[in-house]
Amino acid sequence: MTYLLLLIGLILLIAGGELLVRGAVRIAEHFKLSPMLIGLTIVGMGTSMPELAASVQAAMAGSPGIALGNIVGSNIANLLLILGIAVLLSPFVVPRSVLWRDGGVGLACVAILLLAGHLFGLTRGVGIVLVLGMIAYVYFAFRQEKAGQTHSAAYDKAMALEEADPGLVPSAEPKGSLILPIFLFLGGMALIVTGGSLLVDAAIAISASLGVSDEVIGLTVVAVGTSLPELVTSAIAAIKRHGEIALGNVLGSNIYNILFIGGVTGIVSPSQIPATIVQFDLLVLLGVSALVMLFAFTGGKLSRGEGSLLIAGYAGYTAITAGLI
Repeated sequence: MTYLLLLIGLILLIAGGELLVRGAVRIAEHFKLSPMLIGLTIVGMGTSMPELAASVQAAMAGSPGIALGNIVGSNIANLLLILGIAVLLSPFVVPRSVLWRDGGVGLACVAILLLAGHLFGLTRGVGIVLVLGMIAYVYFAFRQEKAGQTHSAAYDKAMALEEADPGLVPSAEPKGSLILPIFLFLGGMALIVTGGSLLVDAAIAISASLGVSDEVIGLTVVAVGTSLPELVTSAIAAIKRHGEIALGNVLGSNIYNILFIGGVTGIVSPSQIPATIVQFDLLVLLGVSALVMLFAFTGGKLSRGEGSLLIAGYAGYTAITAGLI
């Protein structure tokens, strides 16, 4: 029954995120916000809503292992599992300028979280710094798009979601009244809150029944479950041979997870970052982030062999985290 509740919670989170974004996009259109701004903010953050709800509610429930494990575990799953699957579906050449810029931002985000874990924990002050960093990143991406420069990971993340669901493509002209969009937005919010609560309660119960720490469940089961939207959007982008969008979706999601989700979690419910995550998992994330940049730099291409290596790496990491090896 507990595992069923976990599954139901994940379904409600993902469905709620979809409804919330649909409603928010239509509301933003009504107030004549530019499609580009809608894409970079509302649509771009859409696939991060399950992670946000799970992490905030876990922190408020006194389970920082699930809250931080979800953030760090989702990022590791994005780089190893999801990117690996996308590359297996369709190898692609990566523009080095994009990789170094957005991959570099992602590395810096991991370094900040690692430093905070050693010195302060995820305090409210650290949370504010992370959210300000998120605002600065989106502003930088918006300026780049307006100037017609190389697309940012934030742009690619929005494009990946819009390719997977054309109904999320923002329009320059508002259509219809606000009644349905508001209903979708509020309904999505209700599903997210309910799903997050079910997911966190079930995850805590599972960790207790299995005799493992909250961190293990957060880093594996919760992280993979809340990363399913990224898996779908990256896979669709890869199948359509839009490899740069698949990679941008992964890099953008990782930046959003630390700056946006980590920041909001720290502001709403400050907590310590569990020592095991600081001493092992964040170091793994730092190393994996650098490895992906190295793969793409060697010839500027991610091959199926490298994709297989990424997936094998995730299997090994999961086995170590779960104590199987």
